[in-house]
Amino acid sequence: MGTASGDDGDRGSPRHRKVPIGAAIVALVPGLLLRLSTPHLPHPLEALLFGLSIVGAAFILAWAAEVAQLDISAGAAIAVLAFIAVLPEYAVDLIFAWKGGNAVEEFGASCLPPGTTGESPCSLALANMTGANRLLIGVGWSMVVFVAWTRWRAKRMPDREIELERSRQVELSFLVVASLYSLTLPLKRTVSLLDAVILVGIFVAYTVRISRAPAEEPHLIGPAGTIGLLPEGRRRATVAIMFLGAGAIILLCAEPFAEALVESGKDAGISEFLLVQWLAPLASETPELLVAGLYAWRLNTDNGLGTLVSSKVNQWTLLVGTLPIVFAIASGSLDGLPILARQREEILLTAAQSVFALAILANLKMSVREAWALFGLFWAQFVLGAVLPKSAHGAELVAVSVVYLVLAAGLLVKNRHRLAPLMRDGLRAPYERLLADR
Repeated sequence: MGTASGDDGDRGSPRHRKVPIGAAIVALVPGLLLRLSTPHLPHPLEALLFGLSIVGAAFILAWAAEVAQLDISAGAAIAVLAFIAVLPEYAVDLIFAWKGGNAVEEFGASCLPPGTTGESPCSLALANMTGANRLLIGVGWSMVVFVAWTRWRAKRMPDREIELERSRQVELSFLVVASLYSLTLPLKRTVSLLDAVILVGIFVAYTVRISRAPAEEPHLIGPAGTIGLLPEGRRRATVAIMFLGAGAIILLCAEPFAEALVESGKDAGISEFLLVQWLAPLASETPELLVAGLYAWRLNTDNGLGTLVSSKVNQWTLLVGTLPIVFAIASGSLDGLPILARQREEILLTAAQSVFALAILANLKMSVREAWALFGLFWAQFVLGAVLPKSAHGAELVAVSVVYLVLAAGLLVKNRHRLAPLMRDGLRAPYERLLADR
């Protein structure tokens, strides 16, 4: 297929670029050793060690996925790499969805043994999914703008908006379809197999669409750039080992990590829901966020924000769509993954945030002010939740959801003349036309 050099802005020596690879390997070893042995450690320490292993493995998986683009066809790369991109989140969510299916089969719709309290595996599956999706936009998308703004200031360049290339309309148009459909989920009692068919179908259509993009030399930076410079045979062998090793470690550590998080919450009197919703996604999202931040630091903002937009499409379609499938297999039924009252509000907030973020990008631009809006509203739920009485918890989710949707409506009215071209070009226009204005 080809060879690649590291990014021109990646000026560290090859030895220095190997340091992150060594750090990732060091991070994953303690959790792996713990998984293969049976020591009894405090649950928070177990969660930390298994979480570090998942972070280290996720970095290795991300670097391998970047380099693999040199050796596999565009169509195959899109399908395989999309799954790899969500594997760390999927591994943890799969555990909860599977446990939820087993619990429903044994205990019924409550997902809990009679007389017990706490969060059910069903609710924790949705907690992890909603946290990962909201973190990606509220922290990730806004971070790219903040990092680029900092660099513009450091270089004494005039402030500007982040601007995506016209070809990014493809990702945005499919994300619009998925996000609009997701607004129906809070109205349901389950995420059903029909929802799975529709969401996975959107992902398949998206995969087919982007597989028609002309092949381009991948833009490798950091450790991926170093691995990409290896001779072809060594590079392919290295990538294969990285894929297999990192994937196996993630699958080995996902279940004990999830269990340790839940038990840590019980031991400390902290909500297991919150730990699973935010700490687990933070571990699995770290590599993507750092890669996007590195692109933004080099002022390659299209790749920085575009990478996270693509990841959002994968999470909002493939990840969400597979959860009810796993649940149905585990429960031995055709039932969907139950949505309880609190999870309904969480899904509403996640969908509303997605709609607002898309309304911002309707003109393919994001300003610093808009990034602050995304970032501020992401944190608003925590601030409101802290000041509201316990009896009113959940109201903050609905309130922030309404704010998201009202602001989105205002932006969509303002940019209404851009919506039809965005959807038409994103869903149908030949890539040659979308890339013509580069």
